[in-house]
This record gives sequence, structure tokens and C-alpha cells, in this order.
Amino acid sequence: MSARVGAAPLRAVLAGAAVLGLWELLGRTVLADRYLIGVPSGIAAKLVENAGTYGRGLLYTTGEAFAGYALGNLAAIVLALLVVLLPGLERFVLRIALVVYCLPLVALGPLLRLVYGFGDGPQITLAALAVFTLTLVPLLVGLRAVPRNWLELTASYGRGRWTTLVAVRGRAALPYLMAGLQASVPAAFLGALVGEFTGAERGLGVLSILAMRSLDTDGLWALMVLSTAVSLIGYGLVSLAARRLTPDQPTVLLTPPSPIERRSLSQRWARALGGAAATVALVLVIWVGLFAALGLDPFFAKMPWDVWDWLVSGPAASEHRAELLAALGQTAAVAIPGYFAGLLAGVLLAAAFSLSRRVRLALTPVAVALRCVPIIAIAPLLVAALGRGALGTAVVVAIMTFFPTLVSCLAGLRQLPGQVADLFASYATPPGRVLLLGRLPAMAPAFFAAARIAAPTAVLGATVAEWLATGTGLGNLMAVDAATSRYTSLWSTVVVVTLVSLLAYLIVERIEARVLAVVAPEQRRW
Repeated sequence: MSARVGAAPLRAVLAGAAVLGLWELLGRTVLADRYLIGVPSGIAAKLVENAGTYGRGLLYTTGEAFAGYALGNLAAIVLALLVVLLPGLERFVLRIALVVYCLPLVALGPLLRLVYGFGDGPQITLAALAVFTLTLVPLLVGLRAVPRNWLELTASYGRGRWTTLVAVRGRAALPYLMAGLQASVPAAFLGALVGEFTGAERGLGVLSILAMRSLDTDGLWALMVLSTAVSLIGYGLVSLAARRLTPDQPTVLLTPPSPIERRSLSQRWARALGGAAATVALVLVIWVGLFAALGLDPFFAKMPWDVWDWLVSGPAASEHRAELLAALGQTAAVAIPGYFAGLLAGVLLAAAFSLSRRVRLALTPVAVALRCVPIIAIAPLLVAALGRGALGTAVVVAIMTFFPTLVSCLAGLRQLPGQVADLFASYATPPGRVLLLGRLPAMAPAFFAAARIAAPTAVLGATVAEWLATGTGLGNLMAVDAATSRYTSLWSTVVVVTLVSLLAYLIVERIEARVLAVVAPEQRRW
């Protein structure tokens, strides 16, 4: 036994050396003339040669990402607690949060740079926006994941909403909160990098731009290695906290809540349309009020009526709509397959992890590293390697949607109640059957939370790849608009991207409601 334990680190070292050797060989032979892959020896040389410059840039970007991570997650937790105490606000809060999350970082970056000027304001803001919804959505799912009889018990003792929140809902929500915090780590770094790409004076984003412009492949890969290492460390720290704070599985069987009052079709439509109208009205008020309060220059800070004139009532509105629809079709052609590929990969890998400890130990570092590599740096490389067609961009989208799905599904698979696990064990049920009949249904709330988040994330991934590499779609249109000061067109494209992302989210939400009504009815009410 001790010999096998002692041999494990040696096997890991040998496997790592083999991977590095193969990497070096391919980079210097087959792929040497394509400027796609840096070789380990060249990356190491760059890290040593530019240690001071890279170190300062890494420290600066990490500070921005951490500040945005803390602010965004704090806002998500506060709003989630507010929703629990005032359940009537849930739809309102979620819709506003979703609008914020659906705003494309590609377009927000230049606009925030105009608002903030030089400094780290855009980077911190984008990092906070990137993590806010990633934590809010699963946290709300977790706060609902409590047995009805627990709530009735606390009510029978005369306890109020605050006691129930702290003693019951808070403990049930911990696994979901930690899953959101884990998925937020690379997202915060991405937000900071996007901010630096829009005109920052320092940071890894600025160094990455210089490396790409000079075709310094080894330098770009060295920066990617540093970014990945910091994200891995952050993810590891959050994972360690999750293992210490959350149990392996719930110890109490979740019981269905009491039946929900049925509403007629007309009542449901009236409620949906009323909520949508209220959300739109609030967004417009915030839009106009914020711009007026900040005193922004109308040359670049466009109002809702400017967008309406550009898309609907203006003399060239039909031409503008045709341009937008053509770009939208190109983006949808890569976002949709990438979305489903990322979801499928996340679910399958989570299932494999739950069935095999060896698979989990072998592939977890690869999965984490794949998502922690800044997509803003690797997207041009993937598109160059796979071509500027749909495949390259779809792979970028799949990578961005895969990791949050994997993290959420892993947390969901661990939510199989203890009594159910004991029942399967008493019948010596094979692990695959336990997965199919027990763990997958228990995973449903976490999976759909990830699927909802992945819908706007897919649009974000597609627009980032189009902005950086392909020269097509909505991402390229926003990049051209920002570069040529066509700010009315830019704001119109932002509105369209946001509406498309919202529509995709709502479609997933409707499917979720029907499925969870059967497998997780506690998710339908507070």
C-alpha cells in the first residue's frame, strides 16, 4: 500500500514531463511556423527575462480582479438575502440582475473607459459585473433548497424570516454559494482583462496586447500561464473553503411543499407581461437617470430615444435593422451549438467525476486550467488554429459555458439526500444506477441554474471571439462601432445583444419551471 502511495507522485511527475516534452516537440516542428503555440522552454525564458514587468502587471490585474470579485459577490449575497426577506422582489431583482449580466463586456469596456477615464475603474466594474449573476442565481436556488417541514417547524416556534434565513436557509444554501464563488474566480479575471484591453495603462491585458501585436507567441503564452496560475490558486482556495464548510451530502430527505395555487392562462400572461413592463420601465429610468446624474457627453452616451430612432423611426432604420439582423444571424450560428456543447461537456464530465475518483483527480486540473486560461487571450489562438468559420468560435463558446456548468453540476450531484443514499446502499445498487436514478434528479436545480447562466454567457463568448479574431457577427460590429465612434449604432447593438440574451435566459427558465415542478417542487416557492 505504501509503495503505491509513494509511486503516485512519481507517476504524476513523469506524466507532466512527458506532456511538456510533447508540447516542446510539436511547438518546434509541426506548429513552428503558425505562431500559435509557445514552447515550454521559450515560455520559461520569457518568464525569467521579464520577471519584473510581468510581476508588476500580474499584481495590478490580480488586485483589480479581486476588488471586482469581492464587490460583485457581496452585492449578489446582499440582494439574495433581500429576496428571501421580501420574496415579492425576486422576479424584479433577477430581471435587473440579468439585464446587467447580459450587457456585453465588449461594448461596456470602451463606454466605461469614457466614463471613468484612465485608472482601474472599468476593470473593477467589469470584474464585478462578470461575477454578480454567477453567484446570485445559484445562491437563490440554494436558499430555496430546504424541506417544507423545516420551515413549518421554525414557524411553529414563532421564529421570523430572519431566524429561518440564518438557521435553515443559510446552511442549505452553502453548497450553492460556494459553487457560485468557484465559478466566479476566472470570470473576475476575464472582466479585469477586458477592462485593460480598452485603454488601461498597465496590467496583463496591456502586456497581452503588446505580445499579440508583435507576434510574441512565447510572451503571450507566458502571460496566459501566469493568469492561469493565479486563477487556479484562487479557485483552489475557494474549493478548500467549500470542502470545509459544506457537507458531502444532505442528511435530511427533502419533502415536497404544499400544492401551489393554480392560475389561469390569462392570469399567467397578465403577470408575465406586467413584470416585463415593470422591468423595462425601471431599466429605462435607470438608464436616463444615471446618464443625467453623471452629466455624460451625449456624443457617446446615447439615450433610449436615440436607439429607437436608429432602429425604428429614423430614415435609415431599415438599413440599420438589416445590418444588425445579419450580424445576429452570424453570432447565433456559433453561440447556439457552443452553448449545447458546453452544457453537455459539463454534465458528462461531472457524471464521470462522480463515478470515478481517478478520473476526477486526473481531469480536474485540466478542466480548471482550461477555463482559467483567459479566453480573451486564447480566443485568437483557437480561431487561428481551427479557422475563422463557425467551429473556432463555437469552441470558444463551449469553453466559456462548460466550466460553470461543471462546477454547478458537481455541487448538485452531491445533494443526494442521505436517506436516499442509504437506501441505494442497502440494495447494493451499482454506482451508475445510483447516478441515473438518484444523483441526476438531485442535480436538476443546480443544472438549470447553470443552464440559465450559460445562455447569456454563450452570447458573451461568441461576441468576445468575434471582437478579437473572426471579424464577423455582433462582436465585430460593436468593435467597429467603438473604433469609428458610431455610438448610436453601438448602443443599439448593445440593446439587441441584451434582449437576445434575455430571451435565451427566459426560454431556459420556462423549461426549468416545468421540469422542477416534478423533480424539485421546493424550488417553486419560498
